[in-house]
Amino acid sequence: MFFWFRICRDTYYSFLSNDGWAIASHIALSTLTSLFPFLIFVAAVAGYFGTQELADEAARLLFQSWPEQVAQPIAAELHNVLTQPRGGLLTASALLALYFSSSGIEALRIGLNRAYGERETRYWLVLRFESILYVLIGAIALLLLALLVVFAPLVWQSVELRFPLLSRHWSFDAMPRYVLTAGVLTLALFIAHKWLPAGQRRAAEVAPGVGLTLVLSLVFAASFGQYLAEFARNYVSTYAGLASFMIALVFLYSLAFIFLLGGELNATLKRAAKPR
Repeated sequence: MFFWFRICRDTYYSFLSNDGWAIASHIALSTLTSLFPFLIFVAAVAGYFGTQELADEAARLLFQSWPEQVAQPIAAELHNVLTQPRGGLLTASALLALYFSSSGIEALRIGLNRAYGERETRYWLVLRFESILYVLIGAIALLLLALLVVFAPLVWQSVELRFPLLSRHWSFDAMPRYVLTAGVLTLALFIAHKWLPAGQRRAAEVAPGVGLTLVLSLVFAASFGQYLAEFARNYVSTYAGLASFMIALVFLYSLAFIFLLGGELNATLKRAAKPR
């Protein structure tokens, strides 16, 4: 018990010494400003293949784990953006959106380098291209997941016709969305902790921080959603037309804090495992 108390204490103190609150605010603001360019690029890719409905489904998947009060105002604006007719994939707006959306990846890299105590020695241009590559992979993966969710009910109906007893014990409903969202989030966290910052880490070394981030994120999202259901009017009365923006910023700021705590926990456990 004392060991874990010491680990938690050292993790938080390390978070403070690494300017964790300032880095968390940087991650939150970079994520919020990167969200629209990222989904604009997703819409450009979807439009290249001839369907805008796929981009809408991708946006719904992206906000699946967000509280409704946070996701709904942003999703409404994104729907207006995504339904606008656009040119092909290789347009100046799509390329600019791709570049600007990579800033969110760079913010995560800075935070993890601080948490793991790594000094970045790679050339900045290489890092930027790597971030753009992550955005490309993320956009394609999100569209493929959206396509899977669209066709999953049709596949399930054919399975029910062949195995009618299966439907009595297992309801399909929205299960694929939550399972896919949780799976993608877990994979993204492993990739971020293992390859974004400098240095080398094994999967087992980053697993505790990933687990902490997943659990705390789910608990916080549910709690924040309940809080907003009761007290969202406080934000409206205080910030007026900026209420939706402030709610989203507070939500992302808290998630960034949880994300950095995961990196700090991994670094603290690694230091504790070294012989004195």
